[in-house]
Amino acid sequence: MVDSDRVLVPTLGRPREDEALAYALETFPDAAITLLAVVTPLDAPLSEGGILERSEERTERARTSAADLLESVGDPTAAERVRVETAEGRPRTVVPQYASDADVDHVVMYGHGSDTRGFVRRFLGRGVATTVVERTSRPVTVLE
Repeated sequence: MVDSDRVLVPTLGRPREDEALAYALETFPDAAITLLAVVTPLDAPLSEGGILERSEERTERARTSAADLLESVGDPTAAERVRVETAEGRPRTVVPQYASDADVDHVVMYGHGSDTRGFVRRFLGRGVATTVVERTSRPVTVLE
């Protein structure tokens, strides 16, 4: 196994991302881990008035969701080893760029699993995980 000091775990608000964080905590016990909550501009839900939610509100919701994810892992050392960051943009662009800028050693993320949408994206070869693997010069572990 490659020794990694800095590990990036992107979170997109999808199910089972806690498994990627748990894997990173277990596999890289001495690493500093960044849980990156990616806020996709196109994911803004409509309010009752039909107005898009403000960027700050989506960012805060993503940060809260990532903090809840961190808490759900149940690792007593996680709070000391994991910091939560947010970034806005398309995950396919944001994750590789963040990995490069932050000089991380390894990226761990959850793939598509077996849901229908994931199957179609995997079949077409354009899922987020596939693109991150292609665009990142760092090792990437994709959990299914």
